[in-house]
Amino acid sequence: MRSDVIEHIPDPAGLSPSGPTGGVKNARGPRLSAILTGLVCDASRERIAISDLFVATGERAFGALLFLFALPNLLPMPPGTSSILGVPLIFLAAQMSFGFKPWLPSIIARRSLRRSDLSAVVERSAPWIARAERILAPRLGFLVHPPAERVVGLLCLALAIILILPIPLGNFLPALAICIFAFGILERDGLWIIAGTAMVAISVGVVWGIVVALVEYGLVLARDLWGWIGAFADSLR
Repeated sequence: MRSDVIEHIPDPAGLSPSGPTGGVKNARGPRLSAILTGLVCDASRERIAISDLFVATGERAFGALLFLFALPNLLPMPPGTSSILGVPLIFLAAQMSFGFKPWLPSIIARRSLRRSDLSAVVERSAPWIARAERILAPRLGFLVHPPAERVVGLLCLALAIILILPIPLGNFLPALAICIFAFGILERDGLWIIAGTAMVAISVGVVWGIVVALVEYGLVLARDLWGWIGAFADSLR
């Protein structure tokens, strides 16, 4: 991906009520599936920048961007992708935990990707997003407003840190937990915040088990290697 100069677009992705996605709305504006569809169907642009997503999602940028940066980790992606996408996740989660408005450094915000690439990701994830949106509803509101919202930010921050670590098979469950939290934030659904918290516990348990297994394997390998070295040294005497 390269940095592009992003021009101001008054109505990004045609998201006004008269635009192509105007009919798919909830009480708080277009749903995430409608916003993403509007962006990838906007033939007037070849590339879509992070700043475009900020504009399109408005006050719901936290939930939308957390979801979008975590989502690729649930799909087959090149090695190292989780480390790259984990950096903006850390920025966003830290701001959320402190109660700040969403913001990213310009070096990240101006990053862009081809519309066709985003379209491929949206197409693969659209059925799952649609299923999730059908069962989302505003409830248990105390779990999606401060101070509970800041606790969610701290949990997402911990998950984002885990995500960037080079742990084999250690990125799927943390990314899934962040996506669940993101949906809860987007639709003010406290039930999904509870589900995300449960997934945090599962993620930490699984990742910890993987780390312990890797350490134990490394110790056994080191012990065997030391034994081989010792045996080789004895054979030379």
